[in-house]
Amino acid sequence: MAEGLEEHGKSLAAPLVFLIVVVFQLLSRYLELNKKKGIKPDEELQLREEIKKLLKEANSYSGPSTFAQAAKLRRMAAAKEKELTKVQEMHSNVMKSSYDSHAKVLKMVKVFAYAVLIIWFWRIPVAAISERLVQPFGKILSWRAGGSVNDNVMVGIIPWLIVSSRVSKIISRKVFK
Repeated sequence: MAEGLEEHGKSLAAPLVFLIVVVFQLLSRYLELNKKKGIKPDEELQLREEIKKLLKEANSYSGPSTFAQAAKLRRMAAAKEKELTKVQEMHSNVMKSSYDSHAKVLKMVKVFAYAVLIIWFWRIPVAAISERLVQPFGKILSWRAGGSVNDNVMVGIIPWLIVSSRVSKIISRKVFK
């Protein structure tokens, strides 16, 4: 009875580890994309609208008698553009520091989770795969897991983490295009 329960735990180990790796990869990809995309604050959008309005109004003054008014409106638009640049820089710095702190926390949690998984499954095979499927790579996949048993290669935790992380990177790129 206890042996059957242990086998059932092993059969769930590989998908569970893979799921954990995929979640970490999706979270890091999500943070990365949010850093690139960013969210524009209302103040920035309002300044853009004011600049467009001022330039449109300045362009409507085309005669020689209204040149001074047009020049004044263009100077006001230039001042608003400088203000917009300052707002964008400030927002960029806030977003960068926020992203960096979130990325650091995620990395620390990821390292801790991987360390726990490695310690937990150090000499225990995570999965068993037919030796025919992994013919030239059987010894690499069974590193620290006990080799082959009944024509099955026992997959160790470290090779499984490496394979899972590679596959999860591909998945996260497809999910967050």
